[in-house]
Amino acid sequence: MADAARLFLLVAVTAALAGRSDAAWCVCRTDLADTALQKTLDYACGGGADCKPILQNGACFAPDTVKAHCSYAVNSFYQRNNQNPQACVFSGTATLSNNDPSGNGCTYPATPSPPTMGPSALNDNSGAAGVLPTAAGLATRLVILACCSLVALYLGA
Repeated sequence: MADAARLFLLVAVTAALAGRSDAAWCVCRTDLADTALQKTLDYACGGGADCKPILQNGACFAPDTVKAHCSYAVNSFYQRNNQNPQACVFSGTATLSNNDPSGNGCTYPATPSPPTMGPSALNDNSGAAGVLPTAAGLATRLVILACCSLVALYLGA
């Protein structure tokens, strides 16, 4: 029985790791209207992203477009939330990318950084362009929970 419990635990850990993305950056979708991206930009900046570099005279102000500023803001939010894939959902206006969006003297953070101030939108229940778990993320968590429950049953037997 102990071998079966170890196998289930290994499967649960593997499933949890498989759900993580290798992507290092979160960027706004370029196929969406500026009005939708402006809401996402405002939400990210209000939710703890470091938006100082996209202010006028900031290192990432240029290009002065909603799309560019949105991508910087959501990436900052994503990094400040420990690269949690759910911190790059923004109601479908952002996506994870393996391609470094840095350029023109603007460097996008590529590693997790702690938030300086402001609430974490991961705990925000307002629904305004919020970070909502995807169906795949919920399914993965349910599988992990089921496996862990089975392991607990086997270890208790």
